[in-house]
Amino acid sequence: MNKHRVALTVNDKAVSILVEPRQSLADALRGELGLMGTHLGCEHGVCGACTIVVDGDAVRGCLMLAVQADGSEVTTVEGASPAVGLSEIQAALREFHGLQCGFCTPGMVMVLHHLFTENPSPSEDEIREALSGQLCRCTGYQGIMNAAKAVSARHGRLNDQPIQTPPDTTGI
Repeated sequence: MNKHRVALTVNDKAVSILVEPRQSLADALRGELGLMGTHLGCEHGVCGACTIVVDGDAVRGCLMLAVQADGSEVTTVEGASPAVGLSEIQAALREFHGLQCGFCTPGMVMVLHHLFTENPSPSEDEIREALSGQLCRCTGYQGIMNAAKAVSARHGRLNDQPIQTPPDTTGI
């Protein structure tokens, strides 16, 4: 099969890759660029583990062909994280126990990254709506919601709503 050259900007770096016409953007990010943070779960656009930001929109990387991203700006979880340490969203997920196995975490981080980029202090309903397409089999979502609400509260919203503090587990 003939490969196509795709030029795009990934995490603020211009790249050019050769891809098969049927190759998903998520597969290209992982296979051609070695960006393994974008996880592939269902490969049908249902689970949200492959969520990335393309030209300012949160999209499912498994549903977008790499050739469709030609000329686009793409941000993966690697680009939404600082070179050293954790992003504010990642730190909040850790603090509020919003992750367990970690498989869905990159998608959660990216959908929240997109939400907070668009709206630095979303309401609880806006957070729920943003997360509604992300599946997690481990956490029960409360830790994820508490983390997102804490980030929103730090930016001026939700200050009138109590956020459940995680239990102290340092003595365990």
